[in-house]
Amino acid sequence: MSVMRTHAPEVSGQRSQPRVREQAREVLLLMSFSAAVSVGCALLLVLAHLLSGPTGR
Repeated sequence: MSVMRTHAPEVSGQRSQPRVREQAREVLLLMSFSAAVSVGCALLLVLAHLLSGPTGR
């Protein structure tokens, strides 16, 4: 049984590395932005709760 190459030599290997790194950078940026938005919303909720004062409980 022989092994067949599915990608041309110029497609696989070092040429794909910069694209993978670029995609990883984009994903990390998106995750960082999402985390920042989540933390910001949580802080706004806490601030709104603190500013609302005692509720009589």
